[in-house]
This record gives sequence, structure tokens and C-alpha cells, in this order.
Amino acid sequence: MSINRIVVAGTGSGVGKTTVAVGLMAAYKALGYTVQGFKCGPDYIDPTYQTAVTGRKSRNLDSWMCSDLAVKEIFIRGCQGADVAIIEGAMGLFDGKDPLADTGSAAEIAEITNSPVLLVVDCGGMARSAAAIVKGFQMLSPAIRLCGVVANRVGSVGHYELIRKAVEKECGIPVIGYLSKDDRLCMPERHLGLVPSIERGELKPFFDLLSEMIRNNFDLERLYQIMGSDIIESPSILFGTPKKQESKVRIAVAMDEAFHFYYPENLELLEYYGADLVFFSPLNGEQVPADVHGLYIGGGFPEEFAPSLSAEDDVLVSVREAIRSGIPTVAECGGFMFLSESIETVEGVEYPMVGMIPGKVKMHTKLAALGYREVTGMDKNFLIGPDERVRGHEFHYSTFESSQSFTPSYITTGLRGMKREGFLLNNLVAGYTHIHFASAPVLARRWVEQCLIFKKGFILEY
Repeated sequence: MSINRIVVAGTGSGVGKTTVAVGLMAAYKALGYTVQGFKCGPDYIDPTYQTAVTGRKSRNLDSWMCSDLAVKEIFIRGCQGADVAIIEGAMGLFDGKDPLADTGSAAEIAEITNSPVLLVVDCGGMARSAAAIVKGFQMLSPAIRLCGVVANRVGSVGHYELIRKAVEKECGIPVIGYLSKDDRLCMPERHLGLVPSIERGELKPFFDLLSEMIRNNFDLERLYQIMGSDIIESPSILFGTPKKQESKVRIAVAMDEAFHFYYPENLELLEYYGADLVFFSPLNGEQVPADVHGLYIGGGFPEEFAPSLSAEDDVLVSVREAIRSGIPTVAECGGFMFLSESIETVEGVEYPMVGMIPGKVKMHTKLAALGYREVTGMDKNFLIGPDERVRGHEFHYSTFESSQSFTPSYITTGLRGMKREGFLLNNLVAGYTHIHFASAPVLARRWVEQCLIFKKGFILEY
């Protein structure tokens, strides 16, 4: 397929690439384009802004968790029906899994999708030095095509002109536009990064402001012309063979402000292999739906809503009874926390939770775990076998303190070595790790098959 596309990358974290990427999406949409947003790497929060502004489901492109072919397929699948694809980078352009290579970086995504790069530079306190920064990014990896620059946090139009002249003369690429220092463009943050748009309420004024500033200060026509538009092709390795199967089972999926961290491909692969997804909101008092054969509780922010979740007695009972009935259940990070005996806040207040996992979760002010994980299942793990390796990531500010011995779900391997992680009991697989099913689509098929066994009357005894 052919689509105009670009990677919006930064020189590092915090330089404004999210503001620029979301602003470009808002601006092109205001001009009548159908825009598709993507996010590099394992991020659940930035995509909520992209989805809100474009009206289309944003998708993650991760070249460590997924193969190159899978990344291409996810990209092509997401672009169907769109005019423009804007891919937001992560950290700096070349930052990824390996300090000596582009693995898992925005640069690698640019190469896989054959997309040029628009580099965002924080130009506060500099002028000609901006050209030196851009020149360094041009020289590090010849395979990456820098097609333009955005000067962020400039002090005035005159300041911008100094930067533009220096960069265009020394680097030979255009400075497409600029954003001034403006507190109105600051996005709220908390311990996991940006506050998800699902909690922001009415975002239209914010998006309108961004769109107006981008349209006033950027040469959007020139940017559209220099975007990549070459044909990109990829065989269908995730959704190609066999064809989508008819509905076999129903899987309940927790979806609300407390639980909404799901890779779209995880849900779509479950549907592809024959699951009807039934969404419910534990936070709003909705119990596990009747007549379902599987349960999926993803990540999110249960600690932020602990008082409300703890007060939903009927919901807690329904989740506990569903799991005890033997329903094949997967709980990731926030879902794992929800299934514990309690969550203790940083203020030391403890709130009872579902109580299926023996122990409590304690929140901390500092990051407890961050990074990619290679995952191997334990014996009797219905989702991942002991001889299999799949990929995912961890990112949380909490730790789990067990109250009795138990069987972990996985063995995970990360930067700091191997560890046993999670909780396994019959048809319950829970842990902190977010697993990307596109790293091993067999997981979705296997889960549906396990749900079908449950549907046919095989009940596990607790």
C-alpha cells in the first residue's frame, strides 16, 4: 500500500515530540485528511491522545517485541482508509534496546516502514548550536532519512529565524516550523507518564489550540510533500492464515478508566481466532458478564481508583467467583494488582481488592520495574508453555508482597537477569508483565481453545 507517512522523533525525552505529533494529527485532520496515529515502543498512554484526536485507534509499533514483518503488518493494517500516517517516536530517535544498535528504536521503525524522520529539537537557549545537533543525528546512521526539523520552545519569531537559517545552511534540510514556549501546551503527567486522555474529559479545546498553532507556524503543505509515500508491502503473518474463524466463545474484557492498557492486536487476535469480546467496567459497578468463557483484566491505574474499586463489593465477588469457577483468566499488571488481597497507597492507606492472589501490592514513589521482558511459561500455564518464549514489557511503581507460598506464572528475562514473576493457579495466569500477542499469535488461539474447553463443561476444582 502507499500512504504519506512520517516519524516524529525527538533528540531525547521531554523535547516535545508528543505535542508536535498530536498537533500535526489535529492540524491535518482539520484540513480534511484522515489521519492514522502510531506510537513507537511499549506505550499505552500517548496512544490515547492519538486516538482521541484522530478518531481512529492508535497502534504501537515495536520492533523488539514484534518481528519486522509483524511491524509492517500492524502498520499496514492500521493505515487502511487513512490519508496520512504519523508515527510518534519514543525517547530519542536512536534510543532502544541496545546502546550499540538501533534495535527497538524509532530509527528502526523508520527503517522498517520506510518512513522519513521529522526531528523535534528543544531550541531553548540556543541558535546555531541547533545545527550541530541536527548534523550529529544526520551522521550517526546513514540509513535514516531526516527530512525536516521542528524548532520547539523558541523565544520569538526572530529566534526561530536564527535557528532556521543555521540548520538549513549547515544540514541541507528544511525547518518545517516551530512552537513557542507556552504553558497552555503542557500535558499533565503522573508516575506512568502522561495522564491518559480517557481521564481528561473534554479535549477538544486543547486539540483545537494545538491545531491552530501548528497550522499558523508550520509549512504543512511542504511537510506533506516530503513525507514518505513509497509502496510498502508485507505478507500477512498475524491475520492471514487461517481465515478468521467463526465465533466460538465469549471473553469478558475489563475496560474503563482503571483498566484500559491493551494492545489492539491482542484483542483483535482473540477475535480472529473465534472470541466475541464483551466489555465491562469494574470501576462503574459492572460485574463479570453472564455466559462468558474467558476473562481478561489488563493494565491501567487501579491504584488511582482504589477507594472506588474497593467499595464495589458485588464486582469483587463476581470476579472472584468467575476465577474460582475455572474460567480461563489472564491479568496483566493493573489486573494482577486488582486480583491481589489489597493495594496500599504511598500514603499507607490499604484498600481490599479481589483477594484471589495471596499478598498485597504496595505503591512507591520511585519506579519499581521498567523494561522489555522475554517470557517463558511455567508448567501448567495454559497460555505459555515452559519451552516457549514470548515478549512483553514491565512498567510499574508497585511491588508485590506475598502472604503465603504460591506458583509463579512466568520466568522473565530482562536487563537485570532472570526472575520468577506473577501468580499461577489452574486457569488463572497473572503477572506484572504486559505480553504482546503479536510476538506469538499462538497465544490468542490457545486461550480461545482453553475457553472452549471451559464452555464445554470442564470445571476446575479449587
